[in-house]
Amino acid sequence: MKQVNRKGFTLIELLVVIAIIGVLSTLAVVALGSARIKARDAKRVADVRQIMSALELYYNDANRYPSSITEGAAIATNSVTYMNSVPGNPTPADDGTCASNTEYVYTSATGSSYTLQYCLGGKVGDIDPGIQTASQNGLTQ
Repeated sequence: MKQVNRKGFTLIELLVVIAIIGVLSTLAVVALGSARIKARDAKRVADVRQIMSALELYYNDANRYPSSITEGAAIATNSVTYMNSVPGNPTPADDGTCASNTEYVYTSATGSSYTLQYCLGGKVGDIDPGIQTASQNGLTQ
């Protein structure tokens, strides 16, 4: 009797390998999405802290906070620039907790204080997800 020497993989072996690759790629995509949300939230907190620093420098020189700030515009007074360009909310802004149109909202009615609202999709350090407020007193919940 002649022995047949078959080389290659069986259909079952190929299906098992494809299934394993599918599971691993699904896990990678889920982990990557979560990492992107965390990265955008970390950027939001860093942006807010930079804006706060620029506002405090502005206040030290002008004895008041600016009446408004605009995304993309500079924070400056008396030919001194404290921030070249006010950052905008990283895109996509919709991270589950925050609406897709959530932007940084700055208010300063009297010039002696300000609030800067921002939204986080997840917890960053000790800051909870959702709408948060920064002011001259720091980052608050």
